[in-house]
Amino acid sequence: MSTPEQMLAAVHAYVAAFDAGDPEMAVAIFAEDAVVEDPVGTPLKRGHEEIRAFYVASMATGAKLVLDGPVRLAEGHAAFAFHVPLHFDGKDMEIHVIDTFAFNAEGKVREMRAFFGPGNMIAK
Repeated sequence: MSTPEQMLAAVHAYVAAFDAGDPEMAVAIFAEDAVVEDPVGTPLKRGHEEIRAFYVASMATGAKLVLDGPVRLAEGHAAFAFHVPLHFDGKDMEIHVIDTFAFNAEGKVREMRAFFGPGNMIAK
């Protein structure tokens, strides 16, 4: 079973990866057979290769993650709210997101899901 310390460390490493613009830092928190659904309802990204390609593209936008409150932990899962300030399509925006991580016994993320939609994209 993953520990609370491992789960918190993974969330903070994920945020730090965006801060650094380093997709390899993000990929490092995932299990080899992990699945990413970002946002929920889009095609799954499976395994390190597809996950890496996704984060290379995501980080190319210059997106940074700003946590909105504490990380919530429960039995091998983490949930955390954050917002992403960015300049997109000629406008300053914020996207408000809740991500969930499910962990394997080794403390690696086996599943990531991002919850947001058009109503969570706010022009500034």
